[in-house]
Amino acid sequence: MKKLLYLLLSAAMVSCGNVNEKTAEISTENVNGKDNIYEVNIRQYTQEGTFKAFEDNHLERLKEQNVDILWLMPIFPISEEGRKGTLGSYYAVKNYTEVNPEFGTLNDLQNLVNHAHKLGMKVILDWVANHTGKDNVWTKEHKDFYNLDSLGNPAIPEGTDWDDVADLNYDNPQMRKAMIEAMKFWLKNADIDGFRCDVAGMVPTDFWVECRKELETVKKPIFMLAEDDKPEIHKAFDASYNWKLHHVLNKIAQGKNTADSLAALILKEEKDFQKNDILMNFTSNHDENSWSKSEYDRMGDYVKSMAVLTYFLPGMPLCYSGQEAANRKALEFFEKDVIDFSNVPLKDFYAELNKTKHSHSALWNNDIKIISSNDNVFVFERQSKDEKILCIFNFNEGEKEVSLEGGKNIKVEGKGYKIMFE
Repeated sequence: MKKLLYLLLSAAMVSCGNVNEKTAEISTENVNGKDNIYEVNIRQYTQEGTFKAFEDNHLERLKEQNVDILWLMPIFPISEEGRKGTLGSYYAVKNYTEVNPEFGTLNDLQNLVNHAHKLGMKVILDWVANHTGKDNVWTKEHKDFYNLDSLGNPAIPEGTDWDDVADLNYDNPQMRKAMIEAMKFWLKNADIDGFRCDVAGMVPTDFWVECRKELETVKKPIFMLAEDDKPEIHKAFDASYNWKLHHVLNKIAQGKNTADSLAALILKEEKDFQKNDILMNFTSNHDENSWSKSEYDRMGDYVKSMAVLTYFLPGMPLCYSGQEAANRKALEFFEKDVIDFSNVPLKDFYAELNKTKHSHSALWNNDIKIISSNDNVFVFERQSKDEKILCIFNFNEGEKEVSLEGGKNIKVEGKGYKIMFE
């Protein structure tokens, strides 16, 4: 990444207050503004599709890529009743306290976690708390754990077409207790470092507050990531999805939005979220890749530019399996569909982005100063007591010249960017 010195007299920044109070005593020792996340799709990662094959062939490479947190997609047995496709959805869990035999054994998972820890990486598990598979062990032993349909059978989640899963009843305190105990199992038996929680906003927030407190009686600190974008979810979670940013970036790349929409979103998020809330920024993930196609289909020539933007905006950047290999296919969700890692042309690109995030204190906080969004060019500054970083992103086809205060002019190529460190 090209580094240029610059002189800049900054414009005043709009300051915003907080409207969301934490209700859980969240420890943030296990995560900070330096960290990045890498989502691991075990099924598609190797031909074998196992923990061991992933560990043996890719763990050291991801360490070289400067990855901090490994998020493993659900590792549990998959229900057979109502199964979609040949292999089914990872999110139709048959048993919360067992390992999917397709991936290996509990011992294999323990070895993977131990190895990751020795390399300085954390591991979080993808947790599905809103629903289970239709033949989960609870459906036979604890039917009262579920919301029931008119025939007295476990219902699918309201407002969805997820007909391979059964909706859990959070009005049942015994179900809540069983869910927390199942999560504790993995802290105790695999020494994981936290959870990414699927459709967390469909589960009552008060459950997550209670859950967080209980989990931290087993291991503290832990890292909790919510698949949700409501400010209130941060009452219990360290981080949440920046879905709105993702959609804005897609639309800008497609010529449907301009830099003004990005500036407006950032100012709104500053008002809605607390100063230390972490938003996860991304250009792809398992849902986007499988259902909305790869970032190359959605973002075209802006793929690298938007990836860089997710690192220099406030938040925690995510890289999904295969992005460093420039994977262009939408991975099958219910079938075997192996990622081609024979070449990883963007390994150094992501390694440098992660290294930059680690080494520049201006990127560790949530402060941002928007300089301009005129002419579809987004100019902003990140700052700490030690440094300033000026970021210029040109969302136009052709080159643009940006005039900065102090009489300095910077030319940025079409669909390109410049990052300048002081």
